[in-house]
Amino acid sequence: QVQLVESGGGLVQAGDSLRLSCAVSGLTFRRNTMAWFRQAPGKEREFVARFSWSGTTNYADFVKGRFTISRDVAVNTVYLQMNSLKPDDTAVYYCAASPRSPSYSEPAVYDYWGQGTQVTVSS
Repeated sequence: QVQLVESGGGLVQAGDSLRLSCAVSGLTFRRNTMAWFRQAPGKEREFVARFSWSGTTNYADFVKGRFTISRDVAVNTVYLQMNSLKPDDTAVYYCAASPRSPSYSEPAVYDYWGQGTQVTVSS
């Protein structure tokens, strides 16, 4: 049974940092592309960052230079380090996994999702 569990969200001020974690179980960790998406109230889920099975990383333009995705194979965990947070970053952040990497920014590509963790950034 595949399970993805996010943690690390919270309430912070603009300019602060947070590190989100995604604990993964039930799949071959190194043979899946891992990604972070986010969804604000009234908006569709949007791509944030991904870490491919081969180690390639990709980011949405609005987080480049501020967010970093990483992976720790030893503990089957994916991280999202978020720096210089802005109020527009406020959303529920979701971890996702897929055995394929093409079209990595499309939510439909991903087979498995976590329940999400809330990130709120005040002005």
